[in-house]
Amino acid sequence: MKPPSPVDGSTLPDTAAERAAAPGGAPEILDAPPSAEARPAVRRSWRDRFGRPPRRPLLMGFAAALMLLIGGFGAGGVLVHDPILTNSPLGFWRYGHGRDLAAMLIYGGVGLMVWAWIRLGREVLARRVGGRAVLTTAVVWMAPLLFAPPLFTRDIFSYLAQGGLPLAGFDPYEVGPEAMPGIFADNVHYFWQDTPAPYGPLFILIAKAVAWVTGDQIILGVVLMRLALLPGLLLFVWALPELTRRLGGRVAVALWVAVANPVMVVHMVGGGHNDLLVVGFLATGALAALRGRHALGIALATLAMAVKASAVIALPFLVLVWAARLSGSQRVRIAKAIGAGVAVFVAVFAACTLAAQVNLGWLPALSAPSMIVNWMSLPTAVGEFSHTLVSMLVNVPKQPFINVARVLGAILLVYIAVRQWWAARDGGPDAVRRAGVVLLATAVLSPAMLPWYVSWGMALVAAAAWSVRALQVTVFLSVMLTICYYSDGEDALYNPPYLVAWAVVGVVAAISLVRPDPLRLSAGAPERSRRPAPVPVPDGADRSRG
Repeated sequence: MKPPSPVDGSTLPDTAAERAAAPGGAPEILDAPPSAEARPAVRRSWRDRFGRPPRRPLLMGFAAALMLLIGGFGAGGVLVHDPILTNSPLGFWRYGHGRDLAAMLIYGGVGLMVWAWIRLGREVLARRVGGRAVLTTAVVWMAPLLFAPPLFTRDIFSYLAQGGLPLAGFDPYEVGPEAMPGIFADNVHYFWQDTPAPYGPLFILIAKAVAWVTGDQIILGVVLMRLALLPGLLLFVWALPELTRRLGGRVAVALWVAVANPVMVVHMVGGGHNDLLVVGFLATGALAALRGRHALGIALATLAMAVKASAVIALPFLVLVWAARLSGSQRVRIAKAIGAGVAVFVAVFAACTLAAQVNLGWLPALSAPSMIVNWMSLPTAVGEFSHTLVSMLVNVPKQPFINVARVLGAILLVYIAVRQWWAARDGGPDAVRRAGVVLLATAVLSPAMLPWYVSWGMALVAAAAWSVRALQVTVFLSVMLTICYYSDGEDALYNPPYLVAWAVVGVVAAISLVRPDPLRLSAGAPERSRRPAPVPVPDGADRSRG
């Protein structure tokens, strides 16, 4: 019987080195901690300190990031009136053939980023690199995008406008950016001009601070808004290694899936989405709860909800983690944990609301995303498909079909959430994993779905054990989520040739994760394919026998 390949098998368990606990309980990315008895002390190079990241993926991804940076000034979410480029010799980059060249550079950068990510993934699956190397590589890829125009979105302009509204005396939960004419509102996408802010009080407080610091310097505002969101990414990276060990995954795999992913690099960092704060608070909240610091865990998850309401899904599961540590019958323990959790939630959320000087008007504004109609939301897709079939026979409006499908989707989501919550009643890491599953279901079954919504669930699910097949599916979906909007933030979901072309890229990328050069494009590929494949030898096997 042929022994399994190191990248085959149902799951990818952590190595003993990656499971090693850090001193003092602090999570740390450990690739292969040296033993004083096993090896002599040697001077470590700078590459050793950063985990010896593989050069080719690192440099390829960095080149891709530079392509995205340069192309973004012409075909990204550019300013309506750019104070630097418009009247300069480089102004051509924003118009006509110059913009076409910029768009080509962006999409070429996305393709190169995917290629670099796949090559890094092969190194991870083969256990040639560890978590530190993956993190170093991801940081190098992200760094240039901190100074790029918004990529594949214009949301960051909405954030600045929503922060400027209270400074101008308006309630951001009552009016949209159009109530405050000026450079911020001018650059908000027309779809959101009259839409009140659907974000929680903590994010309004952050956006208000950024708008106050930047004044009318919108380019500075874009950069500072990204920097204001970076603590979320730092919290996520800090918590993910230990969270992964507790949930049974591999640190390097979790970082590759969740941090080095093109969705994180291009959308979350390059686009500058406030979901970065959500994933940071969720991951650290889950880790705090698993460490036994339950009040802190509830407080951090509440902060995530004070940015985006969807994070509230995690709170009932963290309550179960708390209940498992209490005494009494199961019902008594859950009741005690619910009471304590509600008290922490109310105190933290009230503090955020008072600090932001807003009210609860954001709750009615939560319906704003439902104005988005696209088939990435499964209920919306079912409604649109049903309408298409019926309209072949009779001319009927589309919206009733979508409304009915969305109601059915909400019922299904409630069923999934309740079932997962009850299955997690014993608490522990399983409750955290199930919280991630429900957060993913929330993103897919909500009335509207955007690519960065999957980050809510991935903040927790990434820490679990992954099969190779699941990683391949994730590769395909990540490619499609990265490009489902055009580089300027407009919807690309109804452009079949564009989607088919990128679907081919996604399939090839998924296959090449475990089978390099599936199209046999490299020199000598046909000859190599005719050679007998070497039989992989698992770790620990006797290699002395022929």
